[in-house]
Amino acid sequence: MLLVRGRAGGTELTGTIYERGEEAPRFKGAPDEDAAYVWVCDEFYQVDSGGSTLEVADREINIAFESPMPRGFDTREQAIEAAEDHVRTQFARIGIEPEDVEVSVEKGHDET
Repeated sequence: MLLVRGRAGGTELTGTIYERGEEAPRFKGAPDEDAAYVWVCDEFYQVDSGGSTLEVADREINIAFESPMPRGFDTREQAIEAAEDHVRTQFARIGIEPEDVEVSVEKGHDET
């Protein structure tokens, strides 16, 4: 598995790319089991009230989470590109410029 991590404004978001042979989470909306690479990550957006409080870029905001939308890909490169775009998009949804997000991809480990 690969961990795709975005950092900006004093916070971070990490999602997972499951590679061929690894078992990705199974739930409603999960991609076809035949996908070679499966990307799973939270989605969130800023709300005026309610949700969870997050300190970002020296300000406090409220965010709400959406159900993760797993996506399947044929190649590692496609999965990484989509994951990096997803992470930058989530930060943009809370007012951080995509180019200000530091994205890293690292090999994760399965603890099972």
